[in-house]
Amino acid sequence: MTDDSLKTLTAAMHAFVASKGWYAPDSARPQTLRNLAVSLVLEASEVLEHFQWSDDVADREELASELADVFLYLVQLASLGEVDLAQAVYAKLDKNYKRTWE
Repeated sequence: MTDDSLKTLTAAMHAFVASKGWYAPDSARPQTLRNLAVSLVLEASEVLEHFQWSDDVADREELASELADVFLYLVQLASLGEVDLAQAVYAKLDKNYKRTWE
């Protein structure tokens, strides 16, 4: 994924959230960093449900949908938290290359 494609996806995500009115001050779904972090974990748990009783994926389309939810919350959280996600990923990879695990 290029930095430009991440920016395009981020803009598409913001357009969707805005279209639902979730950025409005009186929204029933306030898009705070805390709320987004909670939502990210909840969606990640839905990914885990696909593997609750088996290592096999029974429904790849549903798994893909849940992974997309996780990605969208992650992108929104990074954007609103003013984190350059692409830069953070490259920095983390660089750091991990230098690490060792036992």
